[in-house]
Amino acid sequence: MSDPHPARAAQEKQDKRTFLQKVAEFIHPGPDSKEELIETLADAEDNDVIGPESRVMLEGVIKMAELTAGDVMVAAPRMDLIDIDAPYEEILHLVIDTAHSRFPVYEGDRENIIGILLAKDLLKLQRAPDLNLRALLRPASLVPESKGLNDLLREFRGNRNHLAIVIDEFGRVAGLITIEDVLEQIVGEIEDEFDVVVDEGDIFGLADRTYRVSGDTSIERVNEAFGVRLVLTEADGHEFDTIGGLIAHEMGHVPKRGESMLLGGLKFDVLHTKGGAVRWFKVSPAEPGGDTA
Repeated sequence: MSDPHPARAAQEKQDKRTFLQKVAEFIHPGPDSKEELIETLADAEDNDVIGPESRVMLEGVIKMAELTAGDVMVAAPRMDLIDIDAPYEEILHLVIDTAHSRFPVYEGDRENIIGILLAKDLLKLQRAPDLNLRALLRPASLVPESKGLNDLLREFRGNRNHLAIVIDEFGRVAGLITIEDVLEQIVGEIEDEFDVVVDEGDIFGLADRTYRVSGDTSIERVNEAFGVRLVLTEADGHEFDTIGGLIAHEMGHVPKRGESMLLGGLKFDVLHTKGGAVRWFKVSPAEPGGDTA
């Protein structure tokens, strides 16, 4: 027999569910802030509800909501740019040397970004040298420094443009940001698609027969990989575990991008710094007559 008052029954069921929810919330109140939510995630990890990697990613998602493009961009002085009037060999050398997949292209002034060049499109120039480089350029996407990373990630996914030029409040180029920069706020460092793993860990072979070495690679591992014996030349009692710490000490200051040093028959070029430390070195054999510390 059907319920003569289905609407009342539904309302009572709804009221009952709401009451139980209120009781549960009273007993176990939910977090009232992002800080409490992060603490809740830590408790969930302690109770084996989620794993450590999941907790880190979830925390990254929460914290990313407060970040803007200006917070994580590559600043303009550190941008690798291509001059539209540069010869093909010079452009090719830059692409191989930096191992990026996308490059802003400028004309005349570095502030005058006229488009984005994909490294893979250089193959078309190799096959047809008479092809105009301008024809290969993709439109440059411009975003303000205040652009939230959540909104930017949504745009990257929507327009399939994985690099944007960041503009300051005066309309000048402040830097650039990629989808990789955004995703790294969630999952941590992401290796480039051009990296070829020499061995498990933090030393990668590049197309020009040089290597990318993480700054936190142990000195012992560098010695083993390159067949060298890097030692501290100054008898000051300092001991270092990483190649980044050793080179910073030898230089006498925090290395900056573009700086280089000869050590143990190897040349260490600083490719990328982050948080006051070297993230990546480019390593190649030193020229004859170089330092062999």
